[in-house]
Amino acid sequence: MNTALWIVQGILAAAFVMAGLMKLSQPADKLVKAGQAWAGRVSASTFKFIGLMEFLGAIGLILPWLLSIVPVLTPVAACALALVQVLAMVNHARAGEKKEIVFNIVLLALTAFVAYGRF
Repeated sequence: MNTALWIVQGILAAAFVMAGLMKLSQPADKLVKAGQAWAGRVSASTFKFIGLMEFLGAIGLILPWLLSIVPVLTPVAACALALVQVLAMVNHARAGEKKEIVFNIVLLALTAFVAYGRF
């Protein structure tokens, strides 16, 4: 079980680091042109905040448990990232973007697995 949790944590951390850095380094307009229409529905500060939370959440998935420094932060980070996915699903559902919700459901399931396994 521990090995499976570490694998999922690594995959999630990689995905959220990439997503977070993309949001922090790229303007929302560029992502809208690349097909991520949701980026145009939120303010620039909200867009950057989401990116920062994803980046910090990714770090929280790995470091606390790895270093045994307040390891409870790892499942807390997983819960926070699960909440981000729920909010993303709401945003996509309001806009009628059903395809995007599938990816959010997968990420939600993986973050819930980590949260359950590490609590």
